[in-house]
This record gives sequence, structure tokens and C-alpha cells, in this order.
Amino acid sequence: MDLQILLLLGQDGLTNGAIYALLALALVLVFAVTRVIFLPQGEFVAYGALTLAAIQAGKLPGTVWLAVILGIAVVLIDGGLALKSGNLKRLPRIVLGNLGLPLVLLGLISGLEAEALAALALPLQILLTLGIVVPLGPLLYRLVFQPIAEASSLVLLIVAVALHMTLIGLGLVFFGAEGFRTQPFSDGALEIGPLLLQHQTLWILFASAALIAVLYVLFERTVYGKALRATALNRTGARLMGISTTMAGKLSLGLAAFIGALSGVLVSPMTTLYYDSGFLIGLKGFVGAIIGGLASYPVAALGAVLVGLLESYSSFYASAFKEVIVFTLIIPVLVWRSLTSHHVEEEEE
Repeated sequence: MDLQILLLLGQDGLTNGAIYALLALALVLVFAVTRVIFLPQGEFVAYGALTLAAIQAGKLPGTVWLAVILGIAVVLIDGGLALKSGNLKRLPRIVLGNLGLPLVLLGLISGLEAEALAALALPLQILLTLGIVVPLGPLLYRLVFQPIAEASSLVLLIVAVALHMTLIGLGLVFFGAEGFRTQPFSDGALEIGPLLLQHQTLWILFASAALIAVLYVLFERTVYGKALRATALNRTGARLMGISTTMAGKLSLGLAAFIGALSGVLVSPMTTLYYDSGFLIGLKGFVGAIIGGLASYPVAALGAVLVGLLESYSSFYASAFKEVIVFTLIIPVLVWRSLTSHHVEEEEE
């Protein structure tokens, strides 16, 4: 291996590691706030990429209908509870909050001709994609995890696995078995010595760094971020201080959906994605989150970058076993954590 190959593999590893780092941060956030090991995180990546591909092909993505159906289900449940309690003033907020955006996007995309939809500027297509996929996070939390929020971690994990399988099946229905790529944000490359950096690679690195910085400001400087941190530290204490753990759960899954969808949009111009591609990508982010103990954001991000580098160099030396090598990394981490930590019974609430 010469220096040029070493640098090229390092570049690929950092690019992949940046995506894995975002997913690892999302997984740590969701677990800290809700105690859910959110295996469906990768499906948001696939949904984001394939929804954008459908829009660029001038088609109505099936994820719009999923958002509408989930919104109707939430409206029926929450609206029924509001009627039962006599709190009719909540009904408009319930309808607009859960169905407003999906219906607007459905009407907007349905009203455009295929050529007009495909001809939209790329930033508008990305905004449409995020507007479709991001609301799925809070809606899924309300329907799937909120009713069992006080269940044990094992039950939450089983439900997360079931949701993961359901979303993969829906992805096959919505997008078919074919793979898709999307248009790059910009063409061309930047030459730095022996390195040739594609502009899309620079977009991924810049967007990942910017999003991590925004998340830091969110958690450190905003009321909602501090509420999420408080809920992650002590759910009972947060409730006693007037923080809604339900709202914290919805917000955490909303952020996870945004991170996943944006990751899919960023990576889709560089690799062909299928309806089930998100699982493997999310699993590698999960390895990074495990390295951080599902608790430390910086360590999880660094662990995810390590996963990306290990994957890249493994593909050169032993391409047939690169996935095995990456996932084997989790074994010494788990052994070390089991030897250095004490068993604590799950908190009863």
C-alpha cells in the first residue's frame, strides 16, 4: 500500500465515519431519553434517500401516504381522548399538529406534474424530503412507544425490532426492490496533493460537522435541549420539574428522524441505496453508539469514525470479511465494559 492509497482509504473512512457518527449520536439521544435501542434508525436513512430519488424521478413517494395515515391514526386517538375529557379546545391543535404538514405536502406534490416535480431546484427537493420523513419520528413515537413508555428495556427492544421489520417491508412496498442514486449536490472535485476530494464528500463532512455543532448548541443553550438532557438524566425528576417526558420522547425521535433523513440525502449521491440498505448503515452507527456506552456523545462519535476507518481499510486488506471485522469490534468493547462496570437493576418508576 502506497501513500496515495492510504490517504484515499482514510478519506473514504472519514466520509463513512461522519455518517455513522450522526447515526450514533441519534441512537444515544433516543436511548438516553426513552430507553429505546432504536434499531429502525437506519430506515430513516433509506426513507430519506429513496424519497428524494422518487421526487427527482417525478413520482409521488409512498412515504407521504405513510405520514398521512400515521397522522390520521394519531388524530383519532388523541382526538378521542380530548372528546372524552371534554377538552374540545385541543382538537384544532391535534389535527394541525399531526395532519397539517403531511396533507399540505401531499397536495403540493400531487398537484405538480412529473416534469415540474423533477425540475424543482435541489434545495427544494431536499426540503420536501425532510418535510415528509421527519414527522414520521414523532408520529411513530406516539403510536408505538408512548403507550409502553414505562415498560422494561427488553420489551421496548422487542417492539423496536418489530417496528424495524415493519418499516423495511413498507420500504419494499413504497420503493420496490431496485436501488437508486440521487443527483449530487455539486459536480467536480478538489485536488489536494495526491488526494482528489469529490465535492459530495466535502458536503458530507461539512454538513456532519455543522449538524454536530448545532446539536451541541441545542443541548447547551436552548430550553428544549436542556429539557432533553434533564429527561435523559432522570425521567422522574424531569416530570417533577414540569418537563413532559412524552414531549421529550417525540422531540428525540423527531431529531433522530431528521438526522437519519439528512444522512440518507447526503450519502445517496455516492452509493446506490435499496429499501433495506438502512439496516446495515444504522447497525454500524449502533456499533459506534455501543463504544460510547449508549451514554457518551463524544465517545460515540469517535467510535463511529473508528468504525468508518476500520471498514475502509478492511475493504482493502480483506474485502470479503470487512463486515465481520467491523462488527467484531463490538466484542472487546462489551467484554471490557462488563468487567469494569457494576450491574445495576433497572430503575422502577
